[in-house]
Amino acid sequence: MSSDAASTVAATVPPVEAPVAQSTEQSSTALATAGDSSSNGNAPFSNLSLYVGELDASVTEAMLYELFKMVGSVASIRVCRDAITRRSLGYAYVNFHNHNDCVTALQTLNYTEIKGRPCRIMWSQRDPSQRKSGSGNIFIKNLDPSIDNKALHDTFAAFGNVLSCKVALGPQGNSLGYGFVHYETREAADQAIANVNGMLLNDIKVFVGHHVGRAERVERTKGQRAQFTNVYVKNLDTEVDDAALNELFSAYGVITSALVQRDDDSKSRGFGFVNFEDHEAARKAVEELHETEFRGQKLFVSRAQKKIERNEELRTQYEQAKLEKLSKYQGVNLYIKNFDEDIDDDKLRQEFAPYGVITSAKVMHNEKGESRGFGFVCFTAPEEANKAITEMNGRILGSKPLYVALAQRRDQRRQQIEATKRQWQTATAPMNAPVYGAPMYYPPGYAPPRGAYPAPRPVRWQGAQPPVPGQFPMPGQYPVPQYPVPANARPARPRNPRQTGGRGYAARGGRGAGYRANPRTAQQVPTQPQDAPLADAPTSDSEQVAVPDVAKVTAAVLAADSEDDKKQILGEALYPCIAAFDDEKAGKITGMLLEMDNSELLNLLEDTSALEEKVNEAIKVLNEVGPEDAE
Repeated sequence: MSSDAASTVAATVPPVEAPVAQSTEQSSTALATAGDSSSNGNAPFSNLSLYVGELDASVTEAMLYELFKMVGSVASIRVCRDAITRRSLGYAYVNFHNHNDCVTALQTLNYTEIKGRPCRIMWSQRDPSQRKSGSGNIFIKNLDPSIDNKALHDTFAAFGNVLSCKVALGPQGNSLGYGFVHYETREAADQAIANVNGMLLNDIKVFVGHHVGRAERVERTKGQRAQFTNVYVKNLDTEVDDAALNELFSAYGVITSALVQRDDDSKSRGFGFVNFEDHEAARKAVEELHETEFRGQKLFVSRAQKKIERNEELRTQYEQAKLEKLSKYQGVNLYIKNFDEDIDDDKLRQEFAPYGVITSAKVMHNEKGESRGFGFVCFTAPEEANKAITEMNGRILGSKPLYVALAQRRDQRRQQIEATKRQWQTATAPMNAPVYGAPMYYPPGYAPPRGAYPAPRPVRWQGAQPPVPGQFPMPGQYPVPQYPVPANARPARPRNPRQTGGRGYAARGGRGAGYRANPRTAQQVPTQPQDAPLADAPTSDSEQVAVPDVAKVTAAVLAADSEDDKKQILGEALYPCIAAFDDEKAGKITGMLLEMDNSELLNLLEDTSALEEKVNEAIKVLNEVGPEDAE
């Protein structure tokens, strides 16, 4: 706020103990007092910890450390992040070694710009009861757009110790014209309201009152809406004017105003408002005139609403209908993909009909009417849907194995994909690298106290969940069990030199560098007959390893094998295909892809473009980690 604004407040506000011009000095004393009181009060640790808010999403602990180390010895810094996306929540906590440094930081760094946004610093309160109680919190509206956090703080610090001060900002960083000031005591808030409410700030009359919580505001608003007197009317004939509208509604009570809305050319816009003197007349008019005909038009008559209230009501209705729809189809709607283009709705329904009563079956098409290769089937009971998943997932329909699973919302799938990608990146990170989104940043040379964080618990790698580094096999170290090769097995056809050379598949013992048996699982490998050739033994040109033919690896072929054997066969079939794209990383990539569902792996063997896409994704992950860390 400009100096003119401060002088305006001083001139218009009745005399108080400290003028606005001395607010900075008084604020400094108040800060020190607040810190001392907190050390003896209900928040024993808040005198060493500061809350830093209004931060840009790109602000990190290191940036804050560079700023706060100028005022004192920093113990630790933590930027709070979302548990799933790891994006910054826009606030952080800074811990100092002594109380005086906290006071200095409050006095000198509050409202300092960080990445183009002024930060807001206040004492950290571990007990949220004072914040949630609303005691001492005031609301100010009709603020001039030029008033920012610091100007608002300087204006209201004259009436007491300010714990927090904030001007509400829009998405573009512009002031929304209102703000909040939280005082340490209720008395200071009452004094600010008594002296500033109705006064001028930058030549604009402001409103100052006690802050009312959202729940209480909603209850008050409901009470006011129940006693409405203003009525909204639409679908009016263009010939209806104010007099005709007044005549229509005058039969239900005394009208204070009736107005038909018109455009710039004075033409009726087809709606208007009628305000009654009392609520009962307005309620009766709505009940009796709604959906009645007037001059050939069916009227819509209801309580008049503000635009924001109307949008909120429509949004609530939409969300409620969405939740009802989701709950109705929860556990009964199936997602089916990977079928031929000639499969239509009737064929899809026919294939799933044996498992229960189908309410709908739909194959999705593009703009040209061509099948997109996936669709949905909805049953009447979850038991029927589960049976269909068990029986149909992986079954060959036409020439491809189906993928069948419960349908998910798009946002759920996106979160699942992001979580899987993040786990992959964590799993392939260097062992000595800091964990992304670590809970606390410590300055150089300062070691965290022992026991500050519990040791991570081992998490078993199940399904598509990546392993924890150092505890379970990494991608590219997937433990594939060996299986014995019959003594009378027919030798495979000779392979090309790249696959049989020093860096080829056979030279690696039948597996890539990362696609190898894990020593931990060696005890679980079944004993092979002595007269049978070992799967990993070196072979001569006349005795080649039996490698599955890609064209012959189908769901029907895998049906009789155990789960471990299925992975082994699929790995043997995938490796030469992957080696065609990247021979050096083929072993690691094969191990990574084997974490996918078997039906998806079969699809990759058939669809070269899909396989290439997966290989490129794996190569990208390995390149980000680096060759040494990926080993």
